[in-house]
Amino acid sequence: MTTVYNFNAGPSSIPAPVLRKAKEEMFNFEQSSMAVMEMSHRSPLYEKIHFGAMNKLRDIYEIPEEYEILFLQGGASLQFSMVPLNFLDKNQTASYVLTGSWSEKALKEASALGNVHTLSSSKDSQYRCIPPTDYSDLPENTAYVHLTSNNTIFGTQWPTFPKKKNVPVIVDMSSDVLSRNIPWEDLDMVYAGAQKNAGMSGVTLVIIRKTLLEKANTQLPPSLSYKQHAKSDSLYNTPPTAAVYITGLVAEWIAECGGVTEMARRAEEKAAMIYNAIDKSNGFFTGHADASSRSLMNITFRLENEELEKLFLNEAKEAGFVGLNGHRSVGGCRVSNYNAVPLKHVEILRDFMVTFMEKHI
Repeated sequence: MTTVYNFNAGPSSIPAPVLRKAKEEMFNFEQSSMAVMEMSHRSPLYEKIHFGAMNKLRDIYEIPEEYEILFLQGGASLQFSMVPLNFLDKNQTASYVLTGSWSEKALKEASALGNVHTLSSSKDSQYRCIPPTDYSDLPENTAYVHLTSNNTIFGTQWPTFPKKKNVPVIVDMSSDVLSRNIPWEDLDMVYAGAQKNAGMSGVTLVIIRKTLLEKANTQLPPSLSYKQHAKSDSLYNTPPTAAVYITGLVAEWIAECGGVTEMARRAEEKAAMIYNAIDKSNGFFTGHADASSRSLMNITFRLENEELEKLFLNEAKEAGFVGLNGHRSVGGCRVSNYNAVPLKHVEILRDFMVTFMEKHI
């Protein structure tokens, strides 16, 4: 089979050991003669998968007992509406930090449901950096602060999170979940679509402080209520069973590799290879993000002109690289460096970039 170097931004690579294990057992789980996706979600067999995945996530992420773990559907985008529906009272304001397209979308959906405020933004600099953010500038009656930890389109990432004040902090971590340790004392809720670092598309992880959950709106349809999903152990309706199963395997793989701390170390090592190639190219490759805000997960860059970019991407495709096109809204090139991307594949890409530069400089 032809080798493919998968750098897709999402859905993206799943660890090879996870795929092998799924191939071995997914279609006859524990010799039940049933595939994971065809067994009852109320059965003991599925409950073993469901609660096992939750427990594995709690272990590898060191999630305190005062947080609930939920498996929801609708992607991270549904959380853009669920967050204000659950936590934005009509007499309050939600504060958003704008660092890219996804935080803009989160703000837009919240604005349809209540009062919103932009706490800080780097839009004027074409989202090249994480803007200075001071929680002391929050309006009175702020319901929560919303951050987007990593920005897949523009290639920026919060290197550290601000220290929490007296307002709940909610973070969309769709593209760097499980790749970095979390200071739980500073965050009240984390949510993430699984399809980049936590498995396959179909399940959304929500990790929420119980004291915040207690404040959630009780006048919602049950399917949109965090309280209802927590009360039902994420079994209020049929969960995405196969996706939950894969998330459990991914959590198990991370543990076997050395945990989230090791994922963070690997992310730094792999990203440094590509950033070094960019920085040493004398402008042949130009990174989008400011050095202080560079993402370890999504490395965005341009070449000297669009014709050269097209040639680069065409030759990369011929060499077996997949997913190096920048987002359709901004163009350019993008290397998505998620947990499952092997170091060897990053080395091969780095060498390809250097060779291409030497041919066309």
